[in-house]
Amino acid sequence: MPDFINYPFAKYGLDVSRETREKFNHYSELLLKWQKVINLVSEATLEELPVRHFLDSAQLIKYIPDKNIKLADLGSGAGFPGLVLAMLGVADVHLIESDVRKATFLREVSRETNTKVTVHDDRVEDTSIPSLDFITARALAPLKDLLVMADKLTTPQHPVTCLFMKGEKTAEELSKAQKRWNFTLEQYQSITDQTGKILKINNLKEK
Repeated sequence: MPDFINYPFAKYGLDVSRETREKFNHYSELLLKWQKVINLVSEATLEELPVRHFLDSAQLIKYIPDKNIKLADLGSGAGFPGLVLAMLGVADVHLIESDVRKATFLREVSRETNTKVTVHDDRVEDTSIPSLDFITARALAPLKDLLVMADKLTTPQHPVTCLFMKGEKTAEELSKAQKRWNFTLEQYQSITDQTGKILKINNLKEK
């Protein structure tokens, strides 16, 4: 069983309280229990939960300077990164997950850990969440498709920042996305994966 109480988050520049570490512990216990019934994460990553899923998700908090924001996590699955960010203090987190069983799991973790989130068991294109500030996604879809989803969730009157976690095909995905979309981009190196990148995207507009 992962031990988040003694996990060295500070080593990676993350300030994680004991209360949050305890939530992570309970979250991981529930994940391992539910994993026996539904496929929440890859079986090969279960022994590396602290790094592959929790730390990987938690690193996004460094790019959210004000936690008092409204955030939508696309295709939340097992809750990474959206539910982790809620546990780290992001005020208004919306988890979008069309798989009803996974959505039920997310609600269970929310209830058991006393973490406030809103779970939408619907497809992104059928979801409406006014006045979003941030949109996140991890291991969901190619960048060009994520930008379509993000565009559907936003309005010109309320600019949004996208934080998308990408892997070794980042450059290829950016090239394809830029054929249809204009946007400003900042890239950051993932602290959990040498080939991983965090894409911070603003000013999204279709060409």
